[in-house]
Amino acid sequence: MPRRLWWSSFLFVLGVIGCTSPPTTTKQDRPVHFRIPSHFPPMVHPTDNEPTEARLEFGRRLFYHTALSQNETTSCASCHVQSAAFTDGRVTSPGLNGHAGVRNTPTLANLAWSPYLMSEGGVPSLELQALAPLHEPLEMGMNMMIAVDRLNQDAYLRTLNQRAYGRDSIDPFTITRALACFQRSLISGDSKFDQYKMGAAELTSKEAKGLALFSEVGCANCHREPFFTDYGFYNIGLYSVSTDPGLERKTHIKSDSGKFKTPTLRNIAVTGPYMHDGSMSSLEEVIAFYNAGGTGARLQDERIRALHLSAEDEEALIAFLETLTDWNFLQNQQFTPLSE
Repeated sequence: MPRRLWWSSFLFVLGVIGCTSPPTTTKQDRPVHFRIPSHFPPMVHPTDNEPTEARLEFGRRLFYHTALSQNETTSCASCHVQSAAFTDGRVTSPGLNGHAGVRNTPTLANLAWSPYLMSEGGVPSLELQALAPLHEPLEMGMNMMIAVDRLNQDAYLRTLNQRAYGRDSIDPFTITRALACFQRSLISGDSKFDQYKMGAAELTSKEAKGLALFSEVGCANCHREPFFTDYGFYNIGLYSVSTDPGLERKTHIKSDSGKFKTPTLRNIAVTGPYMHDGSMSSLEEVIAFYNAGGTGARLQDERIRALHLSAEDEEALIAFLETLTDWNFLQNQQFTPLSE
């Protein structure tokens, strides 16, 4: 789809979503209260999309439903695989008809607390985020109104839609909200590090050394607890000249070229390859890059500098990063596909 048509379709769907009256839940739909780790801040839900049993089931089914792609072969889960912390282990994900993507798939863990979505921060909410991959020609290549027609042919989904949002027919408003509701449930806060923070586990000497180094060399300045990101945008000097404009795509400011949102480090051991373009295959390669101080690119952030870490220091940092893996999150049955 030409970009002008894609944008027109996107604006049309925004209009449909924005002009539709707020949903109401039905009496048989019960509220759900997420278990938030004690060291996490409270979660704020949109007033029109607080979690309920039906909304979560509806969103979960949509997440795994291929009807949202043009040729009905791709779902959200095609690129967001639970065992890889909802990434996919590929450099960039192939989209519709095998077309290569341009960015590495990010994790969906703890998106409920993210103030904006996408690597350049161009989407302000999870409710709107669902529109981007659905309409993007290189991803799902779909038209929302065609997706609506397809989904309304499923009587059970229509029943869920009615229970969840009080409407007899599925529409763009309920599709985007159900997907957002399910994604907010993807909470990861039960790693070994979390257990250590709560006094329920001890770090090994190597892991403890890595944690200390993590603060000493400045990693914690941008990868802040509890989500191990500050949601800021930086040019880390990955390339002398970036082929992806990053934040500049949103701001149209040349000095923002090559800046990308700080990624979370939670579950980092299972979310490779790394960087916005998947150009680094291992944590060893990532640590070595930062240890060298980047490439010295013209727009590289001044905080990226040579760290002078020893081989033992690098091993300790990786040992600490591995404590951020939340195995319960990777296997949580509440996130897996539902049987018919």
